[in-house]
Amino acid sequence: MQQQLAQAESARKVSPFLTTEQAAYYLGLSPRTLQGMRYTGEGPRFRRHTRCVRYHIDDLNAWSENHPDIRHG
Repeated sequence: MQQQLAQAESARKVSPFLTTEQAAYYLGLSPRTLQGMRYTGEGPRFRRHTRCVRYHIDDLNAWSENHPDIRHG
């Protein structure tokens, strides 16, 4: 888990885009939960770069602020 946090922080400094795993850790969710939310349209805004899904840190923060009922960090 500590490695995921370090990767997320490093990515944030270099790029505002996080992978599904990094975004899930940032929100305090499992990657599987975040994938399911993406599939149903309930999760934060994401971008698809070819086959890669990326989440912008600002979109994660906005989604988190608007969903206080979801358990996340």
